[in-house]
Amino acid sequence: MKAITIEELETIDSTGCCIIDIRPEEQYRRGTFPGAVNIPMEQLDERKAQLPKEKTLYVLCHTGERSRGCAEELEEEGYDAVNVSGGYRAYLKLSLSRYMEKETEEKRREKTAEIERSIIKKFRKSIWRPFTKALNEYQLIQEGDRIAVCISGGKDSMLLAKLIQELKRHGRISFEAVFLVMNPGYNADNWRIIQDNAALLGIPLTVFQSDIFDTVAQIDRNPCYLCARMRRGYLYAKAKELGCNKIALGHHFDDVIETILMGMLYSGKIETMMPKLHSQHFEGMELIRPLYLVKEEAIKAWRDYNGLHFIQCACRFTENCVSCGGGRGSKRDEMKELIAQFRKTSSVIDTNIFNSVTNINLRTVIGYHKDDWTYGFLDDYDAKK
Repeated sequence: MKAITIEELETIDSTGCCIIDIRPEEQYRRGTFPGAVNIPMEQLDERKAQLPKEKTLYVLCHTGERSRGCAEELEEEGYDAVNVSGGYRAYLKLSLSRYMEKETEEKRREKTAEIERSIIKKFRKSIWRPFTKALNEYQLIQEGDRIAVCISGGKDSMLLAKLIQELKRHGRISFEAVFLVMNPGYNADNWRIIQDNAALLGIPLTVFQSDIFDTVAQIDRNPCYLCARMRRGYLYAKAKELGCNKIALGHHFDDVIETILMGMLYSGKIETMMPKLHSQHFEGMELIRPLYLVKEEAIKAWRDYNGLHFIQCACRFTENCVSCGGGRGSKRDEMKELIAQFRKTSSVIDTNIFNSVTNINLRTVIGYHKDDWTYGFLDDYDAKK
């Protein structure tokens, strides 16, 4: 199978070729290689007749993995097809690196300031107010806290870092923040993108290494669950070592209501992510979720307004299926689709899902439990005659 790098693709005369981006349309709209046309992978078979056989076809996905298979199929059917190694992720890394090298320190500071202003001004209603409401309503940050803001490199954790920075500058509570990044074995491109975005956003990173990806690679059953638990443990341990009493994660409003639906539909129970939790294994440590009331659509709008491009999936094992636009992903992906349909039906359904776990009438449920204590409605049914 013929392949070409992003750097080599930039030197090709576009008149004699056709660059095909097979990622989902939403990802394509947010950014692609110059001159690329979008044919999502699931539509490629039905649209092959539109492809010119007299031109070389350069096939692009997110990482270069799924595009390789598509290019091979096209080649077998008589097309002159070439895979773009590294995919859009490699192009993003290259573009960010060039921007950081080309722009002066003053220009970068201006860009950082613009991004910060957008949080307080343009996105005041949709981001800043829900953020501060969650802080106050759930008492997430107190005077004298030292918080490890955990950054994965995606849009949610990067926005969380900027919000915490703005809170330190303009808030009334005195606290400290450490912007903590664990590298569990990221792909080199992803790792470079994380570092360049942090520099662009003015986020000073505290970095430590782990071998979680290598460990999880040996696990066949439910590796994502094990990976998440291990990552949480490593973050707690490092944060405590750094003198922190809290870790802050970037889970948002949509994560909360998706969890409610997953519990109901797949586990037969009512529960959700909590806005804060005491650690069971690290004494004196607490987990907080400051984006608890911020909707994902607002985070995406902030990202796109500022022309930011974050990694989509840092995991070595899932990036080639989810990020490249493969088939259906996790149960959480199913919940995202379900909630999207609900929002088309009504503007209040998502809020009502959230409110369903804050307004429970214990007289109208068959049973409930807390720790080892359980209750069934028959326990005192006759006594309420």
